[in-house]
Amino acid sequence: MNSLLPLKSRIIDIKLETDKVRTYTIEMKSFFSAQPGQFNMLGYPGIGEVPISFSSKINGKTFQHTIRSAGKVTRFLEGFVEGNEIFVRGPYGRGWPIKQAEGKDVLLVAGGIGIAPLRPVIEMILEKRESFGEISLIYGAKNEKSVLFMTEFDKWGEKISVYPTVDEITQKSRIPVFAKKTESSAQGIWKYHVGLVTDLLDRIKIRPDNTVAFVCGPEIMMRFVCRGLVMLRIPESMIYVSMERRMKCGIGHCGHCQHYGLFVCKDGPVFSYKRVKGLPDGFL
Repeated sequence: MNSLLPLKSRIIDIKLETDKVRTYTIEMKSFFSAQPGQFNMLGYPGIGEVPISFSSKINGKTFQHTIRSAGKVTRFLEGFVEGNEIFVRGPYGRGWPIKQAEGKDVLLVAGGIGIAPLRPVIEMILEKRESFGEISLIYGAKNEKSVLFMTEFDKWGEKISVYPTVDEITQKSRIPVFAKKTESSAQGIWKYHVGLVTDLLDRIKIRPDNTVAFVCGPEIMMRFVCRGLVMLRIPESMIYVSMERRMKCGIGHCGHCQHYGLFVCKDGPVFSYKRVKGLPDGFL
């Protein structure tokens, strides 16, 4: 099969997550297989393509991509409706090492739309919960209106520990001045932590010698999270990050996504922190 050949597929459902974020359920014409952390190139002839990680497990011929409208292609996709055709190339890249994490404690740290590539990891863990140790999810967003998959928190919280946080809260749900910054008032909408994701690292019970960490979000966030995890004595080789670079071909030929000798599309997008920390063209 030609790895550069886009395949025609169909959008069968669109869920509005926030004003700028939508989750698209896509159906292929034939059986499809991919691992959490891998990505597809999504696009339309004459418009272009954009790399998007999977935000769900693959269910036979169907899967989900959660997309934020930010550029030419994603703004075009924003106008799609159920039943529209979309062109898919993939899957590409290396995913999260879930098999390696079996039998260990798993710490998931996500920022913003970075929760999307970790959502299928959560789904797989929930299905095989007995194969893992303690599971903790720290998820941060700009404010309560930009939180993704909030309706799923309660379901996740039945089997794993979930720690949501926001950088700030909007005026309508603002915490009274006399209330503690980290706690919401009885009248507030947001009932979780207010602050950075790094604030919550000290709340997690971590066994450094038996923990695998998956981190996904803005690079500057991942930088401080990874450094915080190292300070908690988690080995750098057991911390994994998902990188984001301008990917065009998906197979390491065009060179657009080079990251100091690495190709994010082929060698990643998931890397161990040990492999990518301190590279001159990144923030880690």
